[in-house]
Amino acid sequence: MKKLSARRRHPLAALVVLLLALACTGGLYAVFAPADKAKADETAQSLAIDEGKKLFAVGCASCHGTGGQGSSDGPSLVGVGAAAVDFQVGTGRMPAQQPGAQVPRKKVIYSQAEIDQLAAYIASLGAGPNIPTEAQYGPEGADIAKGGELFRDNCTQCHNFTGKGGALTHGKFAPSLEDVDPKHIYEAMQTGPQNMPSFPDTTLSEQNKKDIIAYLNAVNGDDTVSPGGLELGGLGPVSEGLFAWIFGLGALIAVAVWVAARTAKAKKS
Repeated sequence: MKKLSARRRHPLAALVVLLLALACTGGLYAVFAPADKAKADETAQSLAIDEGKKLFAVGCASCHGTGGQGSSDGPSLVGVGAAAVDFQVGTGRMPAQQPGAQVPRKKVIYSQAEIDQLAAYIASLGAGPNIPTEAQYGPEGADIAKGGELFRDNCTQCHNFTGKGGALTHGKFAPSLEDVDPKHIYEAMQTGPQNMPSFPDTTLSEQNKKDIIAYLNAVNGDDTVSPGGLELGGLGPVSEGLFAWIFGLGALIAVAVWVAARTAKAKKS
């Protein structure tokens, strides 16, 4: 029998095999990579919850209960969401130093990483508002004029028309909104901390919240010019009228006393 001659491979055969191998590799990556990433994210979230639970047991459980169910010294945290934790702990209001009519803002004692871990643990106890992203509270696309209108309609009764704050009843107060992180303002509207009502998206939309924050940044920014001279904290006509009454009337009394003294002296001479 005649020997069959070896078939010669086509010059492009090796290239075709290489492309097929790459395609198969890419297909396998597309199948398994998302699953691996999801698993890694789930593991990281579980670790954050575990670390947050440890932090909670040390700094929060004495008032809010070992499982966040609340006690006579602190409300339940089930369902308050991560945003409430980020606001309260991120502004230093929690942990509270002592009970009172209202917990004031103070120095933050946790790092942002620890706050995120606490937030992850509290969020695992029940669904609630999430921590907003910068796209939600940033100035891009905000309408400052609309924000001013919304703020005057919904917030000035307590915070004053430029966010300077004001007194409430029974030792409570509406804090000043100057130098407050926009993220925390957004979270306060979401969660309604302490005496403040909450404004969910069904009441004030995400865009509405963004507009209000842009307005506050505009009226309290470093570049804002007040043409009214002595603004007295921007507290409005009541405080300004009281200022004029006290100091104006005081000046008139001082002038009257001086004139009377001069007149009496002139008569004696």
